[in-house]
Amino acid sequence: MTRDVIRLTIADLSQFTKSLRGTLSDAPSHVEMLNRVAQAAGYKNFQHLRATNAPEPQVNQRLLDRALRNFDDKGRFSNWPGKTSTQNLCLWAVWAVLPSKTVWGEREISELLNEVTTLEDAAQIRRSLVEMRLVTRTKDGSRYQRVEQPVPVDARALISQLRELQRVPLPDVAFAFSRSAT
Repeated sequence: MTRDVIRLTIADLSQFTKSLRGTLSDAPSHVEMLNRVAQAAGYKNFQHLRATNAPEPQVNQRLLDRALRNFDDKGRFSNWPGKTSTQNLCLWAVWAVLPSKTVWGEREISELLNEVTTLEDAAQIRRSLVEMRLVTRTKDGSRYQRVEQPVPVDARALISQLRELQRVPLPDVAFAFSRSAT
């Protein structure tokens, strides 16, 4: 006889185990019951079940839109935001263009930052990257290096959108206007 696949969705596992525990005569503790249900589903324990089924954090679209306003049409950081949360998100995009496993002198990283931004304030960007621990520097400030680390969800979304912007050539505005006029 073949097995039928029956999917069971439990909205509140804690409440489910409490109900199940109430029907058993020699019921284990609530925590033990959570672990047994998780093990029956193929997990090591309840903590493993929770960790495996944790929802992926959602992108904060409002923050992402606010950050995108601070980049020009070529995807370069062009405006220093007033809000710290927006600044931090924008700095992740700057971090993403820094080559990994490379050590720069102060002048070299300043030149690189001036190439990928239009702010003309490399010192501010360097300090902020160091404060956010996205870049390390020696005590005397002579050497800088990008710190490799997991990228937050909002930063991944921003970096992705900026890369799309940099790949897609923008239409020539004069051409677009002259064409619509005819």
